[in-house]
Amino acid sequence: MCLGIPGEVVELMDGHEDLAMVSVEGVQRAVNIGLLREEQPDGSTTLALRPGDWILIHVGFALSTIDEAEAKASLEWLTGVGDAYTDELDALRASDIT
Repeated sequence: MCLGIPGEVVELMDGHEDLAMVSVEGVQRAVNIGLLREEQPDGSTTLALRPGDWILIHVGFALSTIDEAEAKASLEWLTGVGDAYTDELDALRASDIT
């Protein structure tokens, strides 16, 4: 089973414009945030993301931003799922995209 898990942005990583350090249940890992960039009419891209924001993560990529209430409700539900959530956290712990 593949899950999207909520994480809180801890910092945007200097020198790596598409990476942010994110905390999921105390586990901190670099996550690719490039998919959250929005293309502007002039062809440039912007990223409206800062520390304290919550994102939905799947296999090391941020898929969307979510609000804190949704993140906490999702974490509560995921904790009740058991093995699938534990497996996803184990995969996050083992990952390193830096």
